Amino acid sequence: MKIAVLASDPDLYSNRRLIEAGEQRGHEVHFIAIKNCYMDITARKPEIHYRGGEILKRFDAVIPRIRPAVTFYGTAVLRQFEMQGSYILNGPIAITRARDKLRTMQMLCDSNDIDIPRTGFANSPLDTKDLINIVGGAPVIIKLLEGTQGRGVVLAETNKAAESVINAFKSLHANILVQEFIKESKGVDLRCFVIGDKVVASMERHAAEGEFRANIHLGGTGHKVKITPKERKMAVAAAKVVGLKVSGVDLIRSDHGPMVLEVNSAPGLEGVEGATEKDIAGLMIEHIEKQVEKRRTKKKKVAA
Repeated sequence: MKIAVLASDPDLYSNRRLIEAGEQRGHEVHFIAIKNCYMDITARKPEIHYRGGEILKRFDAVIPRIRPAVTFYGTAVLRQFEMQGSYILNGPIAITRARDKLRTMQMLCDSNDIDIPRTGFANSPLDTKDLINIVGGAPVIIKLLEGTQGRGVVLAETNKAAESVINAFKSLHANILVQEFIKESKGVDLRCFVIGDKVVASMERHAAEGEFRANIHLGGTGHKVKITPKERKMAVAAAKVVGLKVSGVDLIRSDHGPMVLEVNSAPGLEGVEGATEKDIAGLMIEHIEKQVEKRRTKKKKVAA
């Protein structure tokens, strides 16, 4: 197969591992820099041009690894590959959904198989006190809708502090969510790596000392963990609701059972491969092989 890894940094661990895994399985794998792509949007002949004059011919599959900062342009390029008939590992619509924390939470709260922390959203600082009360009062978590990897997430331990932070964000015209703080989690969450309809790996992440966020990028540590059937079912259901074929679903254990914190469309491989010693990149390539073969078989049947 001819596979494209559509991303920004060829030296990033996850991108290198995907290229290595694809090549080890006998595939031709190309790194395609998102910002080097430009599009010829012509009726019945969509083309993708690459800086330097090359026209990118059709790939059998595309693995999108789109950074939040280039979501708009990255998903536009991805749609162009989709129109050319490539199998897309995570589609542009699903990626856009996952990047919008508010939309994701709204979608998740409509599923009977998923629980989430109490979450509030409002447009005006005039509603700040009501917003804090919606989630049960301080301590509360305040999240920027555009934040990633734990950045743009603040713990406010009193109502007064929460009001100050919310109003400061609002004065900058930033959109935020306010969530209840699950204190019994004690700085620990679960990262479940979902491929297709299966959790292929899971790790327990512990926040660094003095930190409430368990993200590896913020100094957290990851350890292999065995999750419960309910947690497994919830992680798969969350990925399915958002529409992602591959995702990192973050769960938290509360006194009332597991809750979904976030669904990531381009989860990093380094932490989970290191913690679980599993070849996650290889499993992603294996999933692509099966899906592309299914499409080929279906086309042959239609042609016959």
